[in-house]
Amino acid sequence: MKTALAPRFYETKRFKEKAKGTAVTFLLLLGSIVVLAPLWWMISTSLKSPEEIAQYPPTLIPNDFHFSNYMEAWRTAPFTRWAFNTFFIAACGTLGSVLVNSLVAYSFAKIRFKGRNALFVLVLSTMLIPGFVTMVPQYILFSKLGWLNTYLPLIVPAFLGSAFFIFLLRQFMMTIPNELIEAAYLDGANHLQIWWHIMIPLTKPALITVAIFSFNGAWNDLLGPLLYINDENLYTLQIGLQTFKGTVQTQWHYLMAMSVTVLLPVVLLFFFFQRYFIEGSNISSGTKG
Repeated sequence: MKTALAPRFYETKRFKEKAKGTAVTFLLLLGSIVVLAPLWWMISTSLKSPEEIAQYPPTLIPNDFHFSNYMEAWRTAPFTRWAFNTFFIAACGTLGSVLVNSLVAYSFAKIRFKGRNALFVLVLSTMLIPGFVTMVPQYILFSKLGWLNTYLPLIVPAFLGSAFFIFLLRQFMMTIPNELIEAAYLDGANHLQIWWHIMIPLTKPALITVAIFSFNGAWNDLLGPLLYINDENLYTLQIGLQTFKGTVQTQWHYLMAMSVTVLLPVVLLFFFFQRYFIEGSNISSGTKG
């Protein structure tokens, strides 16, 4: 009687699982290096002297760390004023985006009315329209309203809703049991009270996700301020970064130092709220509230 041969080590289940895990780890590590390489280059350049930036071959780690580049870059222009302007625009836009989109999403998710599905499809179809198509009509409209060189063109659109945010919040709210809405309605609450006292607390992860996206978009917006802002006192940080770019020479050490400074609030925002961001991206987690 023939005895069964023992499987070779590379044929065992344990080896295959370990090899698969190693391959996945290697691919993730490689992807992380590709993604983080530009960030490392930006931080490294921000700490170099102009002479070291111009030398060839370039160095990955500065020979001398010039941390003073950050303070000197901040003092070259009124960046404190521009930072406040940027934060004001981002905060107002985020507030409007969270409130309006959640209210519209609640209407599509929990209020039954004729033509609801058709109207929701119409709202989603606006995502197919490129932003550059509506840029000129919007500029003409804001010009007729006398809003040029003000923050209104940068803030008011956030209070008019976003198809993507409406879709995200609506899908999240669909997972919340209708019994909660019906019980509150029987107790005499109207839809605004139900939205504020029930839906807002239960959809906190999704609302934080919307807030992160909105704040990030407003904070990093360059095209909008370029179109509508002419007064230097009203500039945002993204326009301010262009001050280091000259027609003949670019101050790369200052530009990279301020780029790192501008990037830092967005990174910290995601770092502190990443748990809510991940939970809000999962549309099936609404019932956990």
